[in-house]
Amino acid sequence: MSLHDDLAALVRGEVLSDDATLTAYSTDASLYRVRPAVVVRPRDAADISALVKYAATHPGVSLTPRAAGTCMSGGPLTQSVVVDVMAHMNRVLEVGEGYAITEPGVLFKDFDAATRARGYELPSYTASRYICAVGGMVGNNAGGEKHLKYGKTDAYVEEVEAVMADGSVRTYGRGTKDEFTLELSTLLTEHRDLIAAHRPEVRKNSSGYALWDLDPASPNIARLMTGAQGTLGILTKIKFRLVQPKAFSAMAVIFIRDLHALGALVPSILAYQPDSFESYDDHTFTLATRYFFEFAQQMKANLFSIGISFLPEVMMALLGGVPKLVLLAEFRADTQEAAVAQAEKLAADLRAHVPHISVRVARSERAARKYWVIRRESFNLLRKKIRGKRTAPFIDDFVVPPAVLSEFLPRLEKILGEYRFLYTIAGHVGDGNFHIIPLIDPKDPTMRTVIETLSRRVYDLVLEYRGSITGEHNDGYVRTPFVEQMFGHEMYELFGRVKRIFDPQGIFNPGKKYGLTFAEAARYLDISS
Repeated sequence: MSLHDDLAALVRGEVLSDDATLTAYSTDASLYRVRPAVVVRPRDAADISALVKYAATHPGVSLTPRAAGTCMSGGPLTQSVVVDVMAHMNRVLEVGEGYAITEPGVLFKDFDAATRARGYELPSYTASRYICAVGGMVGNNAGGEKHLKYGKTDAYVEEVEAVMADGSVRTYGRGTKDEFTLELSTLLTEHRDLIAAHRPEVRKNSSGYALWDLDPASPNIARLMTGAQGTLGILTKIKFRLVQPKAFSAMAVIFIRDLHALGALVPSILAYQPDSFESYDDHTFTLATRYFFEFAQQMKANLFSIGISFLPEVMMALLGGVPKLVLLAEFRADTQEAAVAQAEKLAADLRAHVPHISVRVARSERAARKYWVIRRESFNLLRKKIRGKRTAPFIDDFVVPPAVLSEFLPRLEKILGEYRFLYTIAGHVGDGNFHIIPLIDPKDPTMRTVIETLSRRVYDLVLEYRGSITGEHNDGYVRTPFVEQMFGHEMYELFGRVKRIFDPQGIFNPGKKYGLTFAEAARYLDISS
């Protein structure tokens, strides 16, 4: 019997191996294309358990979970079996006072609607929140524009239900103990000093396994599985802690002409404790001007009123040039007056103490919308509008300490300038987390070499400043080859031991987080347009 027939006899869900399905599941939002052997759409945890038991007795068969397929690192791609949890495991099971229980295949927008109906939200949503699923958010330990105040997804995962390598379905949370936690506890205790020495020195990190966040005496497996990209088990349920959002907002918009000013400016703005502190660069600003009508459509307002609202920025650019960086410091409060007062205080203090700075205050959510649309939509416009090029997310998620930005960003721009890419830099400046998406020529035969060379140069620079190669998007195919460079050989091998505790036969999503070279990953690079 074929693999397809074997699996079809085991599960109640669909097993698919037709050409159209395998082609559709060969890609995500990354630069990679990997054709799976089979796609399974399990009905429930029992189906996944049957798949795990089969894989355990059939060498070469592995299982890679997939939700919405919006991952930018190649996390849900495999040559073996894709486990599509979005087809059937897509229910919000319960929303209570300050918590929600959900299956992993629920789209975040549907989860968000269900929780907001009760007055709560999961604040770790990403820029892709309208198309991503909650299982992928947990798998990548996603974060977004609210991280500065609220943290990433790991801060909100209270419990997970998962199918483990022996086929058992287990629930993990704070205080859970079993043979997996006991073996992990021994490893954490033996290597306590090594782990502490390799804790990333930035506010965000999604690379490797977050061993430094675990209590050696009682490690929380739910925390470990958040950000593990499905390499330790397959999630079937998630319990999230929720927060009550503040209803009103205002924003201070700061226009920077000299990147060298950031080193002092960013810490001074952080002292005002904004809820969000975002940024976009001069390339993004220019893109917004070039594709004004497309941005206007995203804002869902009439063109005349939008044009009027952008006049101050247009005049500023005409008179003084396009700013190198635009900073967005958002404040949220229980009243509009309180939110505006915080933004106005920051603006007044900056004008009084920082020479030649331009600051505007958006006094309502509506007034701030144009800045948010530019920040959020630039990547989509690049992807859709620039013909003959393709977006290439391979240096898209690094993190450095905010205090070094005045040194780091000019050095980064110098490196990027050598390659003559069109690119945008946007990100979470309050965390020092930046997303750079170059546009590459898919017909250029040197691009594969450029991707490796530029990746190494950028990550060398990031690690020189004791940063992280990924803050939110995780390792996947694109960064697993650089995990050892980030953490060193001894820590990297410790990650391998963690993998073997939970997955001794390599069933779960092999080649992610550990055990992949750049040459191996490069086989799957697809830079065609």
